[in-house]
Amino acid sequence: MRALVAMSGGVDSSVAAALMLDQGYEVIGVTLKQWEGPDGTMPVAGCCTLSDAEDARRVAAQLDIPYYVLDYVEEFTAAVVEPFAQGYLDGLTPNPCIECNRNVRFDALLDRTTDLGCDVLVTGHHARIAEIDGTFRLQRAVDGTKDQSYVLHMLDQKALSMVKLPVGEMTKIMVREYAATMGLRTAAKPDSQDICFVTSGDYRDFLRNTHPEVAAPGAVLDTDGAVVGQHGGTAGFTIGQRKGLGVAVGEPRYVLDIAPRDRTITIGRYEDLLVDDCVVTDMRFTDLPPSEGDRVQVKLRYRSEPVEATITRAGETWHFLFEDRQPRPAPGQALVMYEGEFVLGGGTIVDARKRVGVSG
Repeated sequence: MRALVAMSGGVDSSVAAALMLDQGYEVIGVTLKQWEGPDGTMPVAGCCTLSDAEDARRVAAQLDIPYYVLDYVEEFTAAVVEPFAQGYLDGLTPNPCIECNRNVRFDALLDRTTDLGCDVLVTGHHARIAEIDGTFRLQRAVDGTKDQSYVLHMLDQKALSMVKLPVGEMTKIMVREYAATMGLRTAAKPDSQDICFVTSGDYRDFLRNTHPEVAAPGAVLDTDGAVVGQHGGTAGFTIGQRKGLGVAVGEPRYVLDIAPRDRTITIGRYEDLLVDDCVVTDMRFTDLPPSEGDRVQVKLRYRSEPVEATITRAGETWHFLFEDRQPRPAPGQALVMYEGEFVLGGGTIVDARKRVGVSG
């Protein structure tokens, strides 16, 4: 059996490669080059950097496995970077890691898995895949503090049948201990929290450099439409944001709405932020989709706890009516459905609202 291992240069994917060797697989390591500097080389700062690729190469040499860097800069730019910028221009809060998984990374890696004659694709994600009665089910990781099942919700049955996630069965402490025992150079390497194409500053700096119009100043409004302050660009805000509003009114205020074309930010009290339901498009499912009227648990943010919701549909648009009102999720983010420990699928949030006559 042959395994293609996606190696990011971090400890998780390094251990994933070592574990597959332990299981008797012939292993090939690959890194996707998704972003490059003006000189065509991988970036030296941020995530997925030149040093990350070098760490992956050295771990591969240590494990005595072949290793390749695959160029997907063009595909990544078109499918992730450009929509990321356009999303902020439209007042959304996109998630580039999910868009990468959905539109670039897994398609590319699964294609290469087949091209290289490999039987399975292996990544270092903290999640699990269980085969139950012939159906492959995406499951939360053993280590709940590191669970990444949320960002893998787009994997369907074909993908789940080919993917292995060996570190999902381990806690992060166990992963680092295993790496240290093996003498891997990544054993103590910190986890990356960066966006790979943001190589200096933060995402706001990236947007200001590539799309200066996002820095156009404008008015901060209250729920009555009165001007209560000024801001330095709508891209600096997301729905639900509390800090950094530049407005002092004596009690907490939250971002309720972002209108880039009007260059306005609307803020209000916490109770103004609460909504009854969420509207979602571009739904993907790990197996058969849920039915109208089904109750599921949904995560509205990567680090949030699941909440109960009931499904209704209008064509390709899905509505999730919350059992209890929730702080409005940011359009552009992902809603992911769970059934206990298992992921059912998810999609992109496009709107959230209060329903007349519905109490939360």
